[in-house]
Amino acid sequence: MLLDTSGLLCYLHRDEPQHQKAVQFLDGTNKMLLTHSYILAELVALAWIRRFPRPAVLSFALALLDNPDIETVWIDEKVHREAMQLLMVRQDKSYSLCDAVSFVIMRERGIVEALTTDRHFAQEGFLCLLKNDTN
Repeated sequence: MLLDTSGLLCYLHRDEPQHQKAVQFLDGTNKMLLTHSYILAELVALAWIRRFPRPAVLSFALALLDNPDIETVWIDEKVHREAMQLLMVRQDKSYSLCDAVSFVIMRERGIVEALTTDRHFAQEGFLCLLKNDTN
């Protein structure tokens, strides 16, 4: 299961509408968990924009890195270029570079589930575990 930015934000913040569901998925799974460095960068930036407490966000991000049950993929030039190419062929979509990197990694690893509220994952054929009314 890929841990996407929106899913991690739901897990982190009790006021998020999908918080309980995110906690159940993340704490109750025995599946392989994976995230990547672009998600962590996006998580820190978005949490600060939403005015989450800085120490809590940084501690959470560091805990993710230190968690032996979560693999963090560090994005290299090859994956970055593949994601850029995906964006070039999907110009009708509003995918972010972070989304495209996730899609590339998920396909490479055979991952079909994402802890996310982001409808872009469904548009690419993946299962969004945290559907909301706007998906």
